[in-house]
Amino acid sequence: MANVVQPLDQPSNYKDSQAKVDRKKQQDFLSKSSTLYIGNLSFYTTEEQIYELFSKCTSPEDGGGIKRIIMGLDRNTRTPCGFCFVEYYTHAEALACMKYISGTKLDERIIRCDLDLGYAEGRQFGRGKSGGQVRDEHRTDYDPGRGGWGAQAQLERRREFEERYADAQEGPGAVATGGGDWKATEVPTTTLKRARSPDDDGDISRLGHRSRLDDQERDGM
Repeated sequence: MANVVQPLDQPSNYKDSQAKVDRKKQQDFLSKSSTLYIGNLSFYTTEEQIYELFSKCTSPEDGGGIKRIIMGLDRNTRTPCGFCFVEYYTHAEALACMKYISGTKLDERIIRCDLDLGYAEGRQFGRGKSGGQVRDEHRTDYDPGRGGWGAQAQLERRREFEERYADAQEGPGAVATGGGDWKATEVPTTTLKRARSPDDDGDISRLGHRSRLDDQERDGM
């Protein structure tokens, strides 16, 4: 009789589009894998929180434990974007995690765990056009734990806002903002000179006479 309830420790049918193996080889690798892919995380969940939760399925007495955690990052901003890889020392620990942790809540979000072929450098970055995960590219709902609106929805909302703003600037009753074509006007600086007066001529003659007296005094010394 077929199983009515699917076992919780069985991997999904997901196949990595960039993995260069066929489905049969993939199943063989997964049957021995000790690496888990964790999805639907909040952007604000920390590595410490993940370690605390996923270490509950470890078996240190049998030489097990968490080998490392690789946080998923936005390709452009290098900030967490909602997924990670957890590497255990044994395959049994990974299966236990799928059985007991997958489907539970972390940071008020239901997280998903799946066996993975194994981490390779570069897989820590999102594959979406905007740098994050593909699932967040076309998401139309507002999710505060994953950056708000989806990437495409954010672009559309920004475009609508810019169009409304442009219409408001060009439409009837628009208020001129000014400053666009304004240039500073240089005011020519002129030096004002006082007009000559008859008293000036008298001052000049007195100064000349005083100068001659000084010369005579210096000659007589």
